[in-house]
Amino acid sequence: MKKSIIVPVILIVAAMFTCSAFAADATKIGVVSFEKIVKESSAGKVMQKDLKAKLDELQAKLQAEEKRVKDMSVALEREALVLSAEKKLERQRELRDKADDLKKMNADYTQEMKILQNKRMNQIQKDVFDIANTLGKAKGYVLIIEKKVAGVIYVADKLDITDEVIKEYNSIYAKK
Repeated sequence: MKKSIIVPVILIVAAMFTCSAFAADATKIGVVSFEKIVKESSAGKVMQKDLKAKLDELQAKLQAEEKRVKDMSVALEREALVLSAEKKLERQRELRDKADDLKKMNADYTQEMKILQNKRMNQIQKDVFDIANTLGKAKGYVLIIEKKVAGVIYVADKLDITDEVIKEYNSIYAKK
């Protein structure tokens, strides 16, 4: 007799938990492509333009120095026969020093560009995180993830909120 009462009670309890699970709100998840934001947002375009200008400036300086080293090398070859052994060794040392300086300058400029790019990217990333956080709270998202970092292979278009974030970022950036 007890067994016949226990089975319906278990079924009723299980049905109550099942109904509450189906009655829960739909979970809102958003996906953001940081790469797309950098390419298409106003801040990203300004960053790319500034980095290209800085790169062009540094490359011009590097090319000018390369020309000086090449000119020194040509002059040394031209004057090698008329220079004394001591003067020739001195000029060769100067040329090696200039070539080493050129390599160091190239490495320094590369490092400077990396630092500048990282600084700008970190600022944009911070801004995007703030915007995504605000947007997530306002629109009731449970989770917003970055597409590339999270290793997302496929995402439905309706979950991608990148364009919304870009629009918000552009409006905030325009006010600055």
